[in-house]
Amino acid sequence: MQARHRWTFPAAVDVRPEIAAEAARAGLSPRAVEVLVRRGLLDAAELRAFLAEPESALHDPRLLPDADRFVARIERARSRGEGVLVFGDFDADGLTGLATMTIALRAAGLRAEPYVPSREMEGHGLSLRALESAAERGFGVIVTVDCGTTSLAEVAAASVLGIDVLITDHHRVPDVLPAAAAIVNPHRTDAAYPDRRLAGSGVAFKVAQLLLADVPGGPAVALALAELATIGTVADVAPILGENRAIARLGLATMRANPRPGIAALLSRAGIAPAAVDLETVAFALAPRINAAGRVGEALDAARLLLTEDATEAADLAERLETANGARRELTKVALAEAQQLVGSALPDEGAIIVRGDWPVGIVGLVAARLAEDRGRPAIVGTSLGNVIRASCRSAGGVNLAEMLEACRDLLIRHGGHAGAAGFEIEATHWEAFRRRFLGLVGAYAPSDARPELVLDLALPAAAVDYPLLRELALLAPTGPGNPEPLVGILGLTVTRVRLASGGHAQLTLRRERDVLDAIAFGRADLAEAVREGDRVDVVARLASRMFGGFESIQLEVRDLASSGGHPAAAAILATAAGPLRPETAPATIAAGAVR
Repeated sequence: MQARHRWTFPAAVDVRPEIAAEAARAGLSPRAVEVLVRRGLLDAAELRAFLAEPESALHDPRLLPDADRFVARIERARSRGEGVLVFGDFDADGLTGLATMTIALRAAGLRAEPYVPSREMEGHGLSLRALESAAERGFGVIVTVDCGTTSLAEVAAASVLGIDVLITDHHRVPDVLPAAAAIVNPHRTDAAYPDRRLAGSGVAFKVAQLLLADVPGGPAVALALAELATIGTVADVAPILGENRAIARLGLATMRANPRPGIAALLSRAGIAPAAVDLETVAFALAPRINAAGRVGEALDAARLLLTEDATEAADLAERLETANGARRELTKVALAEAQQLVGSALPDEGAIIVRGDWPVGIVGLVAARLAEDRGRPAIVGTSLGNVIRASCRSAGGVNLAEMLEACRDLLIRHGGHAGAAGFEIEATHWEAFRRRFLGLVGAYAPSDARPELVLDLALPAAAVDYPLLRELALLAPTGPGNPEPLVGILGLTVTRVRLASGGHAQLTLRRERDVLDAIAFGRADLAEAVREGDRVDVVARLASRMFGGFESIQLEVRDLASSGGHPAAAAILATAAGPLRPETAPATIAAGAVR
């Protein structure tokens, strides 16, 4: 049985003595600590913050670059009675950050109004149309959210109009910065901020803490805004580690107990009880509906939904977003089918998927994301807008898209984004030259095995999978981008039963030494035919808890399956039965064709 994925076994980690000592005091086992270290937890203070209450893991917002300049200009605007135009991007990260900033400025006593650009007419980044609107409406200050760091010309134009621009952003920082009144971006080279992984909405959340620190009742108002920042953080695929994880824990607590009217309306429309919300809900129910407004509807509807305090208005706006989301689904389905047909003729050894067509500009990012996930390699999907092609990019295999596009900048009209997701505009006549250069650059990343990768957190003989392990892995929650649900390689199982389940799934019963484990493989109807009773298999699975009749049992959510011991690393573990994989005894990644 050939694995569908390329399995990457746990790499060697060095657990520092101070981390080991802190873990022992907290009652964590060595295998749990190794998982945390592999995911970027590098010192004892981080471990304490990881296990402590989330508020204690939030950093001082005064450490943000230009924090003092930002506050000073806002204070001047308040004393002068100046209005503030809040300019946010039209995706879920930008919209939730826009709402966060608008709420915070209003709570601080300012007149603040949101502005959401048109995806087709204005595109990403601060726009000249927004400057004209600010000037016409008498705003002396523009605050950007999730954009602005590369808007040199637009900031200069604002200055001519007598408007000060305060930038809050988390994207790539160019060599030359705009002449803004403040640039709050933790990626600045001179930044001393402890965690640079914040999304645009996360930066807005930190600025809200900054603005409301001395306002009566302000700190509590700011903390509640973690609800919005959580949605933006997940939607922008920012890693749920460090401060982002603390924001997510705070945000989920608010969503479950007392969601904003707009969030409550979205949950109700999706048929989800607030108490059941997790980051999967955020990723697959909330974020797509908010994004849909900017893709095929009116993005300002989403901003109004997030800002409203009225339940009736929220319900009406949620219905509009539901309609837009339905249209988005249909458009994406058609475009994806067409793109997959084009990809089918691509050379199999190319390191990236690059296609273009006549698709709605609002859905090319969704198509790129699906292609990258299915093919296990970066995907770029472009759509024609006259003589210009606008493209969205999604990463896979460790490719840093921001760096790749920077190396192609002479061919591009403009570009932006970060390592995992980016976009650009290019003249149609330069498309083929860009394609050749990008494929050449990305070729160094292409694995010899083109199957999508599965990264294992642990690899264990089946007998070592127990309830303490289930509890330890639960400590990683909330899981999400950058901190996915932990996957375990469970080795040396015997199939005692397999059957097709409704919905295209397969259910299995897997025997180990003294008992059996129930397993389900979602979307793997093929296993009902490929696997037979008595087969010896290794699986990659998520451990889940199942309650039945008042008793708890471990259930495996199988991501992939292969003949037992087909991978050299798996064979070494089974031969020694020594517990977790030790990297010195086996290679780290599965080779093409090694599992049969």
